[in-house]
Amino acid sequence: MYENALKSYQQTNVITANPARLVLLCYDGAVSSLKLARDSYVAKEYEAKGKALQKTLDIIHELNASLDMQKGGGIAVNLRSIYTYLTQALTEADLKKDIEMFDNGIRILQELESAWKEITCRAAGEARPVPYTLPSAGAKSAALSQAWSA
Repeated sequence: MYENALKSYQQTNVITANPARLVLLCYDGAVSSLKLARDSYVAKEYEAKGKALQKTLDIIHELNASLDMQKGGGIAVNLRSIYTYLTQALTEADLKKDIEMFDNGIRILQELESAWKEITCRAAGEARPVPYTLPSAGAKSAALSQAWSA
């Protein structure tokens, strides 16, 4: 029963997500799947490794297919290059049993996810905390409030 409820929640989360959120969900899924593939390989669970790696590659292919090369300009070209590289490198890593490349792929996907989060936060105009610094001596106590920027 719990699994059915979880699947329903996940499906609703995807169906109702805006495009920016869908990209974040894809990056999160790719990172999770690639970590599972790496861990399964280390544990010599080759069937689980194969399924997890294939899921990662499917997500990367979906991200690649969703690029709008006309509107995306140089960013879309760069992302296409990264996705192509990841597909080739992860396929080769699987054939050569190269765990380090799995780790490198995880880092690349995490960096893309982090950058996408930053872009979507800025586009949404979310409040971002500004680091607090102590006021200089003699400043009024009213200056001791935390500042936020939009």
